[in-house]
Amino acid sequence: MEAQNLETPENAVKSRKHASTMTRETDTTPAPEQAPGRRDFLGMVTTAGTVTGLAACAIPFVESLQPQDSAAAHLPVDVDIAHLAPGQQMVAVWQGKPIFIIRRTPEELASLQNAELSALLKDASSTANQQPGYARNWHRSIVPEYGVYVGICTHLGCVPTYTPPQGSGPEASGGYGCPCHGSKFDLAGRVQKGAPAPYNLPVPPYVMPSATVIRLGENPKGESFDFSTIEQI
Repeated sequence: MEAQNLETPENAVKSRKHASTMTRETDTTPAPEQAPGRRDFLGMVTTAGTVTGLAACAIPFVESLQPQDSAAAHLPVDVDIAHLAPGQQMVAVWQGKPIFIIRRTPEELASLQNAELSALLKDASSTANQQPGYARNWHRSIVPEYGVYVGICTHLGCVPTYTPPQGSGPEASGGYGCPCHGSKFDLAGRVQKGAPAPYNLPVPPYVMPSATVIRLGENPKGESFDFSTIEQI
């Protein structure tokens, strides 16, 4: 007859102690950490999504500033300036480039002829080929009241921001500031000394067929200016 494993009171106590020990050992074992890399992976996905979103937003803007290949892109563009008030600026587009059109006040025009301001400029007389001959003057335009400039910094191609005059004096006379590397231009698009931008803002070919229209991409009668010959944009 086979021996039977009879559980005596002494054996039962030993079994309970053994089970209790095993339970305590199991309970005190540290819980396994979250699967490694999950948080990093989620962070990577979020970052990648953010970067992709930024790129998607930036690409149409950058592409909009590139010259277009279609023939229509090279046709003159008429801009209605009838509602442009003194001291204000509007932005048009010509050949995929932002064009700043500013209507300067008598006070702003006077500041452009200030000797103190001229002393701060790299090329106050516009000697570099950054404008047509008919805009090589102290206001760099056909009509002093209206300034027309390509809104692309001549350093690395960022779009400057317009700042109206903040007071008297050459430093507060208003103009344009590059948000990328700090180049400053006056209300005639002339760059200040010490700025990384090497040249003044370009002046595109344009004509005023009437007092309230600026036609971009066309020279006045008897004038010839090829925009591709400028020093730098």
